[in-house]
Amino acid sequence: MKGKLWSLKFNTVTLVLIPAAIGINYLGKLFAGVLKLPLWLDSIGTCLAAVLAGPIIGAICGAANNIIYGLTMDPISTVYALTNIGIGIAVGILAYKGFMKNIKGAIITALIVGLVSVVISTPLNVAFWGGTTGNVWGDALYAWAVAQNMPVWFASFLDELVVDLPDKIAVVLIVFAIFKSLPKSLVSLYQRDDKVESLD
Repeated sequence: MKGKLWSLKFNTVTLVLIPAAIGINYLGKLFAGVLKLPLWLDSIGTCLAAVLAGPIIGAICGAANNIIYGLTMDPISTVYALTNIGIGIAVGILAYKGFMKNIKGAIITALIVGLVSVVISTPLNVAFWGGTTGNVWGDALYAWAVAQNMPVWFASFLDELVVDLPDKIAVVLIVFAIFKSLPKSLVSLYQRDDKVESLD
């Protein structure tokens, strides 16, 4: 991506991208919830927006998604806007640094973003859920850890880690595949420099 990392450019393609990314996030979360998958899948749009348009747009998409989901489906989801903001910023920075150019970089991105997500979400889980995540797989590990007399914050960290890390690997690899399949002429429209390449 060209242009300054923290530049913010609201052109037509960006204004189209934001609601599309929010919609992808929303559908991903619903899909995972209906099928009771051990994943969230609620940040695909956030990550795609961050790769295409940078960390600020990624953060906006992430925050908006959780606020909308919180208002329509699950009120507590609103506080996790903080997590999705962190995800958008992290992916945007790593993409800018070239980590999304190949599969190795995408995996590294996924691992870093997974850890960012865990670090932000764990205190929220402790504050609002007593340490659990609401995911059957993660909460089973939480229950085991608490039974072993581990501290609640550490049990909650493990709970979040066992769900978030696989989730972010899946999400980032999906985004990588989408990004690589997009025409270069389309990707160039999101480059945040002063000149936008034409579609010719």
